[in-house]
Amino acid sequence: MGQAIAFYTLAAFILGFAVLVVSTKDTVHSVLFLVLDFLFVAALYVLLGAPFLGVIQVLVYAGGIVVLYLFVVMLVNLKRPPEAHQDSNRRSRLGFFLAGAVLLELAGIAFYGYAIPAAPVVQSVPLPVSGNTEQVGWMLYTSYLIPFEIASMLLLVAMIGAIILAKREL
Repeated sequence: MGQAIAFYTLAAFILGFAVLVVSTKDTVHSVLFLVLDFLFVAALYVLLGAPFLGVIQVLVYAGGIVVLYLFVVMLVNLKRPPEAHQDSNRRSRLGFFLAGAVLLELAGIAFYGYAIPAAPVVQSVPLPVSGNTEQVGWMLYTSYLIPFEIASMLLLVAMIGAIILAKREL
């Protein structure tokens, strides 16, 4: 009963701070509400028995990502009026076509997931490690090594792109 009360209390705080993030006019206050939201999500992870995810939530999201958001808010001058001219290089039709293609792909994935029954779950071989953190590390560097490396390469490309775009503005 106590866990249910704690869960619903944390969920109410998470939803409340999420509404404040999108409804606040001041961007710095919005980022601060986002920090509080991430901290309550980390507390929810700990309550649900995943302390490793809670620590990662605090370190990566509440620490790193929000600092990145604050740098973007400080670098971008939000007080200036919107530009009066239209960008001649904008390709709206291509953007709409790609958005439609992504939506069709998501619809296909949803249809495939509901129309075709899932394969039966087979019992997996027990891992040679014990503990939550050790199991996550073992799975990350054995079964999920290629997706992990692809994600790291995508993050590297995004970081280089952000540096190039920021350098062009400065």
